[in-house]
Amino acid sequence: MEPISSLSREWISYFIRGASGTETVEIALTAPGVEPTEADWNTAEWNPTSATAHGAVARFLFGPGGTVARSEGTYQTWVRIAAPPQLPVLPAGLIDVI
Repeated sequence: MEPISSLSREWISYFIRGASGTETVEIALTAPGVEPTEADWNTAEWNPTSATAHGAVARFLFGPGGTVARSEGTYQTWVRIAAPPQLPVLPAGLIDVI
């Protein structure tokens, strides 16, 4: 993923294999290598046109006025899907904010 300006507001998307796109989905951003705590989770959403037989695209609006904003640095992104009885927590990659 290309670096993102801390001044930018844009969608960050992740394809989630096996998701139907109807589950509750959340995202968290932490320091690299740090697992999220309950307080780190934020509501995300599914891209409404992304569901396929293989999965769906979860997304959140990053930046000022979005779901989550961060200052310059590198952050680990996590995605959590509520699909009872399962509750997978997936490391989704790093975001470099400049």
